[in-house]
Amino acid sequence: METEEDRDESNNEGEYALRALIVLGDRPCAVHSIAEVAEKTLVPIHYLEQILLQLKNLGYVKSKRGVQGGYSLRRPAADIVVGDVVRQLEGPLAPMGCVSLTAYDPCPLEAGCLLKPLWALVRDTVAQVLDNTTLEDLLNENIREPS
Repeated sequence: METEEDRDESNNEGEYALRALIVLGDRPCAVHSIAEVAEKTLVPIHYLEQILLQLKNLGYVKSKRGVQGGYSLRRPAADIVVGDVVRQLEGPLAPMGCVSLTAYDPCPLEAGCLLKPLWALVRDTVAQVLDNTTLEDLLNENIREPS
């Protein structure tokens, strides 16, 4: 049975994944133990293991077994786009299904809905920021304002 903690963690997968990538990207050639990443990200180890496995399967990180084992980046930080990571771990960025480009969910109130343009603007603004931000930008604290 899913606990409240499990639900909270699943709602934060993208956040936790980005925290882990930031730790790995801070010293990209080093191998970081799960314990080290967990301590620096404040993500429980049992959940971090699942996230790092997903990131490995998606090609963002690689793992090394053994006593000196752990995780490191597989790709350069400049090639890791925040929007891609968030979508792959959490799904569509749209705040409502009626404006999702990839998981459209019709609403009986859609025709003439005065909220739909707002939700579409939120979707587009969030997508623009996340799709124009890389892990390297985060590491360099170089977050750009939307144009």
